[in-house]
Amino acid sequence: MTRRPDPQGDAAPPDRDLIALVRAEVAAFAAATEREIASRERILAELSRLTDPFSRTADPVHVTGSAIVSGPRGTVLHWHKRLGGWMQPGGHVDPGETPWQAAVRETAEETGLPVRHPGAGPLLIHLDAHPAGPHFHLDLRYLLLCDDVEPSPPPGESQQVSWFALAEAIELADAALVDGLIRLRDGAFPSC
Repeated sequence: MTRRPDPQGDAAPPDRDLIALVRAEVAAFAAATEREIASRERILAELSRLTDPFSRTADPVHVTGSAIVSGPRGTVLHWHKRLGGWMQPGGHVDPGETPWQAAVRETAEETGLPVRHPGAGPLLIHLDAHPAGPHFHLDLRYLLLCDDVEPSPPPGESQQVSWFALAEAIELADAALVDGLIRLRDGAFPSC
């Protein structure tokens, strides 16, 4: 797990600096499973190849920002309508945004939850490289904290958003997320 040096996470560095910052974050990630190792290698290769790795229109391959939400009741999953499975909230990085900012924005938009990074700043807890329809996502997953609040997704988002105990979440979650949930279960991460 890698902590970001920008505790507030609210100012996007210039593109080259952001690419270098994300590359260093991914390179420092302690990948443990075959899937994590392959994902880290693919993400690093693509960060070297892509001119604008955060743009969803510049190339079918791009970085996305997601969240593994931790709170008093465990973790939050939502039913992904298109993929038909329980997943973490997250999505595309908007122009001028960092992946860790996208994780917060997308989580709030998809779940209605007031989430935040740990006090020491954004923490990369998991990563995964995977096909996503016509795109290929280089998904960076950050630990986000939340108090004991009921999800309230807005209209247009999946209404199936729930807190799950970690053991249940590990059983239900999409295979691409399980390693991250196990990290949360086994790690010494801050809780709400």
